[in-house]
Amino acid sequence: MTFLVTTVFTFFACLIFVPILLALTRFFCLFAIVQECEAQIFLLFGKVVSVIDQSGLHFLPLKIGPHALLIRFFGTVKRVDLRLDQEYLRSQPVNSEEGTPMGIGVWYEMSVSNPVDFLFRNTDPRGSLRANVRNVAVRSLSNMPLQNLLEDRHGMSRKVREEVTPKSDAWGYRLGSVYIRKVHFRDNEMIHQIEQKVVNRLRQVTSAIRQQGANQVAVIKSGAERTAAAEFAHASAVRPYLVGTAIQEIASDKEILEAVFEILETEKMLEGEVELTLLPKDSDGLLAKLLAAENIPPIPPPPLRP
Repeated sequence: MTFLVTTVFTFFACLIFVPILLALTRFFCLFAIVQECEAQIFLLFGKVVSVIDQSGLHFLPLKIGPHALLIRFFGTVKRVDLRLDQEYLRSQPVNSEEGTPMGIGVWYEMSVSNPVDFLFRNTDPRGSLRANVRNVAVRSLSNMPLQNLLEDRHGMSRKVREEVTPKSDAWGYRLGSVYIRKVHFRDNEMIHQIEQKVVNRLRQVTSAIRQQGANQVAVIKSGAERTAAAEFAHASAVRPYLVGTAIQEIASDKEILEAVFEILETEKMLEGEVELTLLPKDSDGLLAKLLAAENIPPIPPPPLRP
């Protein structure tokens, strides 16, 4: 029974008194909880008595002293975010050395390096840093050759960062990476003219490539025709020799030679599309009789009787 009563009493004591005790200790600034990438600045009578930027639980009387109990009544606690932040400035107006209106996009990172200077050196350090980056970009990148504006982005980024960093450090800001992210033309008429020039140039290049291809095809075709003509001429020159050699070999056998000439003669007769008169094999004198029969005048018909 005693154990049960003790357990219930302890439970309610922890449930009620412990939160109250923690609230009182925190109200009187006996301890402070600092989050990651955060700094807490403790002010007493308008003066900075301590700056804690290490995350964790801190017992303030050991760090500040007994007057930490007075901070809640005669001072205040400021919290500063130390996380890395970034911003992008779009289309900052810049004129090239040739007078071309250009637009430059500047991307940069920043973080708080000194929380005290960040709070008390400048009322709007973020806005001041933005204005400083914009002014330096416009002032330092103006009157540059157009080719450098379009190609040398690393050099322009380094130039802007070198000029902005000293002023940002004075305001408690650490300027990180600076990068010229985009360079573009601001005049729509100029953009249209450049597009037309690019299109015309592409057409010229396309036609030149097409013409070069046609020339290459013509060269290859003429070379092939020349080679084919040479081969045909060589074949025509060699043909009589080959035919003569073959006939000479065939002539060694009289029967084969007669058969070949008979076949050739028959082929020529068939290819000639002439009328042929075939006679029987043992028809001696038949041709003469036929010719004589053609010369006999026709027999007149008998006269009609009345």
